[in-house]
Amino acid sequence: MTKLKIKAGGYEFVGTLLEEAAPETCKVFKKMLPLKEKFIHVRWSGQGMWIPYGETRLGLDYENHTSHPAKGEFLLYPGGISEMEIILAYGRCLFASQVGQLAGNHFLTITEGLENLDKLGEKVLWEGAQELEIDYL
Repeated sequence: MTKLKIKAGGYEFVGTLLEEAAPETCKVFKKMLPLKEKFIHVRWSGQGMWIPYGETRLGLDYENHTSHPAKGEFLLYPGGISEMEIILAYGRCLFASQVGQLAGNHFLTITEGLENLDKLGEKVLWEGAQELEIDYL
């Protein structure tokens, strides 16, 4: 069970990779570590933050995919009808884009610090993009 530390907007979280449910997505994501990006607020999906990757493709197919991430669940959308992205739900969320509803691979779940996730989401919403770092614990 691989645990990751997640820092964003002055908050710290611990997450667990879902290596049994999404093995290929986790394998690809591990190659992206340490991840240093910015979270921006979603446009269509509700209470979520995302990292857009545009035309980047990682060679992934769907696995453990959903359109309805729960609070603290990360999805990786491999790209296709919309751009590749990573999204994190901090509240009610229906994963979508300008072309409509999407499904992404649920590969990482926050297991510690969840009580501060809505504060981070509100900060991203009202104060704008926030620095994000994800690395091994």
